[in-house]
Amino acid sequence: MHILKKTNFDFLRWRWHALALSWIIIIAGAISIATKGIPKGVEFAGGTVVIEKFEQPVSVQQVRAALDKGMPGGGQNVVVQAYGDPSQNQVLVRVPSTGGESGADLSKVAKQVADALKGAGLPKFSDPPVSTEIVGPTVGQELTNKGLLATGLSLIFILGYLAFRFQFSFGVGAIVATIHDLLITLAFLAFFRYDLTLNVIAAILTMTGFSTNDTIVIFDRIRENLRSMRRDSLYNVINISVNQTLTRTIITSGTALLTALALFFFGGEVLHGFAFTMVVGIITGTYSSVFIAAAIVSFWRGNAPVRAAASAPAAPPAAPQQPQRKKQRNARAS
Repeated sequence: MHILKKTNFDFLRWRWHALALSWIIIIAGAISIATKGIPKGVEFAGGTVVIEKFEQPVSVQQVRAALDKGMPGGGQNVVVQAYGDPSQNQVLVRVPSTGGESGADLSKVAKQVADALKGAGLPKFSDPPVSTEIVGPTVGQELTNKGLLATGLSLIFILGYLAFRFQFSFGVGAIVATIHDLLITLAFLAFFRYDLTLNVIAAILTMTGFSTNDTIVIFDRIRENLRSMRRDSLYNVINISVNQTLTRTIITSGTALLTALALFFFGGEVLHGFAFTMVVGIITGTYSSVFIAAAIVSFWRGNAPVRAAASAPAAPPAAPQQPQRKKQRNARAS
């Protein structure tokens, strides 16, 4: 199936513009993370998350006022937000502390939230709550370390595979593109204030694999063309290769993007962060495969001709003839 036929776009012409755009987003994201931080989910920060469903509509301000009055310490650092479909009258309460690491102390904060809501005269709510999630600080730190380890190991294995399968310059290009995708995704998570949860980490790793796969397809075509286009510069070889794989890139990335958008709009609150990360990752992964990974290879190897054209092979030497006397002897013997 060919959506675009015989395209001849000069993708490398825009490599400097693409790098400048990427740096702007990355620097803005770094400033946002440095000043505001990136929100961490309860899995990494530790704490208690309670989702209550009220029989009648209740505002976030009412719930917050009840917690400020009934929670120890005035409900400081408590996060209150509407959850899910507004018609369900659900409210999410997140307290960044658990009260203990195990036993009855672990659920102490959840009980304090319920008591504060009951004492404020709010509409009747579900008891027990719709959902309760409690993570101690030790478990949160362990999950953080494992998430960082998984991300780091994936980058190392990608570099090793590409350096073995292709050339080291291709491996460097793929790793730079992957790190680029991670930084861009984290920047957008910071811009839109999405929590960094286990679902988001899973989406980041999935996006890393997707982006690397797209990069490998382009690199494989570049390698094939390097053998048949020896007189051409690497600049032309890369542009032709990207154009040849453009239809495949559009079909693959387009279908994956439609799926991620469906999850984002119809998957519910639980999958919002995962779907948002996938949407950003698919877009930036496709962009980096075309503009970043290939550009790094061109910078690394330069634009000189790939290899001088091979000269015509010399004619093979004639087989040595047997001396006349040897031929005569063989004839007499026969």
